[in-house]
Amino acid sequence: MTAPDSKQRVVLGRVAGLFGVKGWVKIYSETDPPANILDYSPWYLRLADGWQVFEVLQGQVHGKGIIARLTGCNDRDEASPLLGAEIAVARDQMPELAEDEYYWSDLIGLEVLNQSGLSLGKVDHLLETGANDVLVVVGADKQECLIPYIRGDVVQEIDLVKGCLRVEWDPDF
Repeated sequence: MTAPDSKQRVVLGRVAGLFGVKGWVKIYSETDPPANILDYSPWYLRLADGWQVFEVLQGQVHGKGIIARLTGCNDRDEASPLLGAEIAVARDQMPELAEDEYYWSDLIGLEVLNQSGLSLGKVDHLLETGANDVLVVVGADKQECLIPYIRGDVVQEIDLVKGCLRVEWDPDF
């Protein structure tokens, strides 16, 4: 089984550590709630030589974290090459969204334009702050700009086909 291409893959977390001596790994999950990452299998892990597929054999919440046992990982030595690997799933494994909803991965890479059509840069990643999510936009000068992801107020339009996101935002702010 080969990994889906980047448009057909959604990153949900990463392998954050090793757990025990029987090949279990600690998982950092970007799903909400974090344990939802265990609802998906197979996982595609980005290793040094590219994306590889792993079935989730077992997984559970452990304390405040998540642990999992994957195919081919029967001891700590077999699991150690997975450290730091991004975890993705095929997009068609994800639930369908309403017309005006987006996965964060849909927004990454979009060009951000303000109300005057000035490019502020591209969405590098998003942050969850509690009050609202925040777009981290990196401009051509490599400067970061933090823009609140508030639909209808700050974020005016999202056009995945054109690859842009329009915001009501002062570039000097």
